[in-house]
Amino acid sequence: MWTLGWRALYRQVVRSSFATVPFYRERWALSGRTDPVVVAGRVGEHGGAVPAAAVLERVSDLVPLAGGSAAVDPLRGLDFVLYQCARVTPETTVVGVAPAHHPRVIDFESTPDELRGHVLAVGTPKQLARFNRDVPQVPLVAPSERGDQGLLVDDLLGVLGGVRDCGNWHLDWPRVYARETSLGVAFTLLRQRSPRLVDIVPAGGADGRVELCPRHRSPVIAV
Repeated sequence: MWTLGWRALYRQVVRSSFATVPFYRERWALSGRTDPVVVAGRVGEHGGAVPAAAVLERVSDLVPLAGGSAAVDPLRGLDFVLYQCARVTPETTVVGVAPAHHPRVIDFESTPDELRGHVLAVGTPKQLARFNRDVPQVPLVAPSERGDQGLLVDDLLGVLGGVRDCGNWHLDWPRVYARETSLGVAFTLLRQRSPRLVDIVPAGGADGRVELCPRHRSPVIAV
């Protein structure tokens, strides 16, 4: 079953992070964690989940000992998730944020007066309200503010998933792992080497349960 591979990759990231990333080496050596246990007899606070605020103070310590980038991309994963959760074609004009990271995105401030063809606006609810154009919109919402549409985004972790045609909040599961902890749902970036983000609970928290979508048979965040 594919979920076994998803979980195995997560456990591999945890063990690699404990072995090579200063922040986790220190934190888990002192207090431990669960699932997987990295120090026998120590289960850690909240099973090892880390509040985003604790990570933001030490982003440089999330770089593996072998080196890497400490830069955080608040829209990491946008391209993958947007294609899953909205009608996007090669001809679609995406209006939104961060064009430097996503060359296909036209910044809100640079949008021409006249837009032709299929246009999609992507941004926070406040940004979309100011944009005020009659085009399809995809709101970017924090895990603590999710409703029934949009993409799930965190300033530290990037885009984590979004609502698909079934109405469920789907995780970007090939790149994101999620597990339930006493602190809330914690997220791990499975394929980002640096900075390493493991078992992070977003600012504002993330309530819900990790379940399988009955239609797509892939993981979702359910209320």
